[in-house]
Amino acid sequence: MRTGLPIGFDPERPAVVVTFDPRTESTEIIAMSHAAWPEESTRALLLSEFDERFRRYRLSVPEAERALVDSLKRYGQMAPVVVCVCDGEFLLIDGFKRLAAARSIKGFDTLRARSIECDERSAKAALYNLNRVGRGVQEIEEAWIVQALIREDGLSQVEVAELLSHHKSWVCRRLALLERLCPAARDDLSLGLLSPTQARQLVRLPAGNQVDALSVARRESLNGDELRGVIDLLLASGTSEKKAFVLEKPRLALEQAAGLVARSWDPRLSPGGNRIHKQLGHLLEQLSRLENWLSHRGRSELAACDAAILRPSFENVIRQSTQVTALTTDFLRACFSDWETTTETKMKTHSKENST
Repeated sequence: MRTGLPIGFDPERPAVVVTFDPRTESTEIIAMSHAAWPEESTRALLLSEFDERFRRYRLSVPEAERALVDSLKRYGQMAPVVVCVCDGEFLLIDGFKRLAAARSIKGFDTLRARSIECDERSAKAALYNLNRVGRGVQEIEEAWIVQALIREDGLSQVEVAELLSHHKSWVCRRLALLERLCPAARDDLSLGLLSPTQARQLVRLPAGNQVDALSVARRESLNGDELRGVIDLLLASGTSEKKAFVLEKPRLALEQAAGLVARSWDPRLSPGGNRIHKQLGHLLEQLSRLENWLSHRGRSELAACDAAILRPSFENVIRQSTQVTALTTDFLRACFSDWETTTETKMKTHSKENST
């Protein structure tokens, strides 16, 4: 009976396995073809034999890799990595952190691997499904896999949805997250310099405006909440001067915006006037948020089942906003005799500015 431990495939003869017997400190060559590797069994592969082309679909997590280094040193390899044999290469599907950790340990030359039979397209789906447990697959990693299946493998969004067991709207949202990012943001995301949370905020802006927002986030070291607030202000800014102020002094702009919302008393107003002033401030803030949501995310952010449930609420928005518009118009006419003339002049001026 052979007691040798497999240490890898001979690179000159890929159909053989080289084993090492610790009792005799001798090596032995055993003939074994790829076809003879049943899925339920494992083999030891040299670290240099793994094909890591799928690493681009996984985020780098240095903290997790450091923890695995300690685990490998103390307990050894607890579970095999997963590969598939593709064009004679051992394509790594699951185990990228274990491989990185093993490479940092002196004398750790092999990893036990389990093989599954699939082509490269199915391997991408396996990469997604095998990593859904534990830490799970981050949204940006899902987007990378979806984009590869559509752009590289030529699948339709419906086919990708079926392959990954999700609705087509899920696929559409993941694809939009990646393809709506400007190139600079995509690069930062791949390097771990931009978090997925920050990336989700950036895609709310047109691609041409993302570079400025990204530069501000880098310069000021904005966290996810601060970046969201800055983008809220940029979307609500009606003039180039306001946008320039937000980009130049983002934290001051955020403080001022918070102060405007928090201020509940204007000494020029009566108690009744202050009450309605506060209500108007909250109402305009919520309307601005809803307008931004409908303009930039809307249906792409909702699941298929959401529309029917939310329909009555949206219908109430239409009904009540129509009533409020009519009542507000009556109120302004009663208070200001020249209101309609002034409003018409402002609208014409605004229209000329937009056309220019």
